[in-house]
Amino acid sequence: MSRILLIDDEEKLRTLLARIIGLEGFEVVQAADCKSALKKLEQFDLDIALCDVKLPDGNGVELSKKIKDRFPQIEIILLTAYGNIADGVLAIKNGAFDYIVKGDDNDKIIPLLHRAMEKVTLAKRVQQLQKQIGNKYSFDNITGKSKIFIAAIDLAKKVALTDTTVLLLGETGTGKEVFAQAIHNASNRANKPFVAINCSAFSKELLESEMFGHKAGAFTGATKDKKGLFDEADTGTIFLDEIGEMSLELQAKLLRVLETGEFIKVGESKPSKCNVRIIAATHRDLQKEIEAGHFRQDLFYRLSVFQIKLPPLRERIIDIEILTEHFVNLFSIKMGKKPKSLSPEFIEALKHHQWQGNIRELKNVIERSVILSNFDELTLENLPVELQNISGSSRTGKQLSAFELASAEKLHIQKVLNYTNGNKTEAARLLNIATTTLYRKLDEYNLS
Repeated sequence: MSRILLIDDEEKLRTLLARIIGLEGFEVVQAADCKSALKKLEQFDLDIALCDVKLPDGNGVELSKKIKDRFPQIEIILLTAYGNIADGVLAIKNGAFDYIVKGDDNDKIIPLLHRAMEKVTLAKRVQQLQKQIGNKYSFDNITGKSKIFIAAIDLAKKVALTDTTVLLLGETGTGKEVFAQAIHNASNRANKPFVAINCSAFSKELLESEMFGHKAGAFTGATKDKKGLFDEADTGTIFLDEIGEMSLELQAKLLRVLETGEFIKVGESKPSKCNVRIIAATHRDLQKEIEAGHFRQDLFYRLSVFQIKLPPLRERIIDIEILTEHFVNLFSIKMGKKPKSLSPEFIEALKHHQWQGNIRELKNVIERSVILSNFDELTLENLPVELQNISGSSRTGKQLSAFELASAEKLHIQKVLNYTNGNKTEAARLLNIATTTLYRKLDEYNLS
């Protein structure tokens, strides 16, 4: 039930109002002055304060500011016997929901309470969703128990408590954005914005506009001013994914942000200030990019104050079964299916795959398997053909290491065969080898 604090020193009017409001389904708590009102606010979980402007020990307009400072979720409606524009303006400025005159606006009180309650309900819903998102992207929800992965989590937890710039390194699909969000949600900026941008998804000119914003007329199509992501992320965190793809010119502008906390919008000469924590990520070897002249060394030193390398999935085989169970449960619930068990052959096949796409690839394979399965257990037949064949070779004793050239060759041959729908002559032509050579390799790798 919604709970309202009614603050008025006129006892008869307060009692009458309390009865009317109570009949509308609200629970009413009463207070006769500022002091007792603040005590009630401490004692009860309240949604709205309906407050007289003139009170024995203070002013309702000033009280509304105190209430908003201490209990920002509470909406305040001020009542006065005499309409005063200056008081009304100040009340709204102090965070009041509305300001009405007693007697003249009595018929407005109930509808106003319902509108204020709608705002309170919406705010609570947003707060609940933010909490759910925070829980979703917390370190507790990052799955894995391999030593190399736990070491990465421990580093991330330690740096999260600071404002230090972080550089996340690792192959595509290793979970760099998940780590960035977890670091943000464990920091003192957790209740502030988290903004992510993939630097490889935009041209140089468009990326600059996305990051820093632009003034109207700065370029063709810029019909109005636009806020950049650094403005949007102010006081929070910005995640620059695939920063190795950023142009050298833009790297120089990012360096200025890191050094001075300032940036210049496209088409503007005056710098803007921002208070943003930067987390960057890349799958590239930035040292090699520096040697090749593609990445600024001074920017690298600024970004890599604290580096965390996320291991590829093939280096954390112990985590594959845990991750698989997690994704199976996730997609079973999503698709309205019963949770499924995993056959030993199913797990074995997953452990022998190279996972070039890492966790992202595993997630896609599991989603496909859950869709295809009509039974309570996921089996080898639910996996893509290339994974089934890798499992087959391991069962016959010919297990290939993920680092062997033969393993890559076998996978490539299988993909070409899939492309030709099993036509070996056409596959041999595409592979640019003799048909007899293809048959020999099919036999060697136990491919059909």
